[in-house]
Amino acid sequence: MFAKKKDTSAPVALAPLEPARAPAAQAAAPASAPRPKPASMIAQGVTIKGDVVGDGELHLDCVVLGDIRVGKLILGPNSRVEGSVTAQVIEIHGNVLGSVTAQAVRLYGTARIDGDITHEQLAMETGAEFQGRSLKFQRPAPVAAQPASHVPAMPQSAPAYSA
Repeated sequence: MFAKKKDTSAPVALAPLEPARAPAAQAAAPASAPRPKPASMIAQGVTIKGDVVGDGELHLDCVVLGDIRVGKLILGPNSRVEGSVTAQVIEIHGNVLGSVTAQAVRLYGTARIDGDITHEQLAMETGAEFQGRSLKFQRPAPVAAQPASHVPAMPQSAPAYSA
C-alpha cells in the first residue's frame, strides 16, 4: 500500500562549517531570561554589627545590631534584629526590636516584634507577639490632570487725568 521511493537526486556537496556569525538583528535579540539571584543566608552563631543593605533575598538566623534594607527578608526562629527592617516582603520567625516596613509582612507563631509595622498587607499567626502600632501604607491619591483654567486678565481702567 505504501511504498518508499528511492532518492535519485544527485548528492549535494556541503561547505565546511564556519564560525557562526550572528546577523545584527539576532545579536540585538535579548539573551535568555536572567536567572533569579540566589538568596544569601547567614546561620545562627554570627553577630553582625552595622547596617545590611542589598537588593536580593536574605535569610538570617543570626543577630544583627543595625538596620536592614533588602529586597526580601526572612528572619529565622533564632534571629534577633536590633534596628529598623525594610524590604518589599518580610517573613519573621524571630525577634525584632525596631520598626518594620514592607509591602507584605508575615509574622509566624514564634515572632516577637517590639516596634511599629508599616505595611500594605499584614498576616499574623497564632502565637506571634507584637508590641507597637500597625500603620497601613497611605497610597497617594491619583492626581487627575486638570486643564489649565484661563483666568481673564483684569481690564485696566484708563488713567484718570485731571487738568
